[in-house]
Amino acid sequence: MTDVAGAPGTTDRADAPEPAGERRGSEALHFARRNPKLLIGSGIVLAFMLLGFIGPFFLSDNPNEYVGPQTQPPNGEYWFGTTTFGQDIWAQFVYGVRSTFVIGLFGGGVAFLIGMTVGFVAGYKGGIVDDILNMLTNVVLVLPAMVVLIVAIAYLDVRGLFTQGMFIGLSAWPWAARAVRSQTLSLATRDYVDLARLSGRRTWRIITTEVAPNMSSYLVMSFILLFGGAVLTAAGLDFIGLGPSNGVSLGAMLQSAVNWSALQLGMWWWFVPPGLGITAIVGALYVLNVGLDEVFNPKLREL
Repeated sequence: MTDVAGAPGTTDRADAPEPAGERRGSEALHFARRNPKLLIGSGIVLAFMLLGFIGPFFLSDNPNEYVGPQTQPPNGEYWFGTTTFGQDIWAQFVYGVRSTFVIGLFGGGVAFLIGMTVGFVAGYKGGIVDDILNMLTNVVLVLPAMVVLIVAIAYLDVRGLFTQGMFIGLSAWPWAARAVRSQTLSLATRDYVDLARLSGRRTWRIITTEVAPNMSSYLVMSFILLFGGAVLTAAGLDFIGLGPSNGVSLGAMLQSAVNWSALQLGMWWWFVPPGLGITAIVGALYVLNVGLDEVFNPKLREL
């Protein structure tokens, strides 16, 4: 016998309450579509990402190839002009954007994984484990990261993007670990976590299913900040000559422009595009992060 909707003893599915998780997700999506900072920031980041990963397929395999006349300003054939050696700056810029995203994703990802692991374990376990991991975090935190990176990378005979990203990630995780630890200390005392612990569930299962989902928005924003930090650190290393040995990056373009007196020669098209590219990517990541904060934090929403 089929129940009639609305009859006594039955529940109309249309009137059934929406699950809390779905309600929060739909609410966040509602505000995300109306947040200009989030839309602008994500749009700029997506545009540069598409340029970096799709653009090289339409260009020469070697961006350092001498393809045209020297010191040409931007024109219809060479959109960003050429260097003093006749290299196409547009091709270098496209490949440099790709390197920027690779180093940001890899370096930021390494820092994110280490920071999240240390923060979750220290905050959940507490006691002697927390003391040891907190001491390790503080030791790495007080080290001059840029100096350590310069010394470490300078002794490498061959430097690649992933090697550079690994060193950046190994030095950038402490602040994220401290922030995640403080959040985990608060969540670890909640009733639902105690119930999961009493049920005999493993530590990592409790962290991944009970603790981490309740701070997912914070984790996303932490990764974005680590991404931007990795981009800036890589640009600084590239600018002082410690970038990829045979690759092209936006920081390496700035270094070449300085080494060959582009500013003195009035070749603004050599150093302005990579400088603006780095600024636009990092700035867009910051705006994106602010937009996400407004979406996830009800107190900051612009109603």
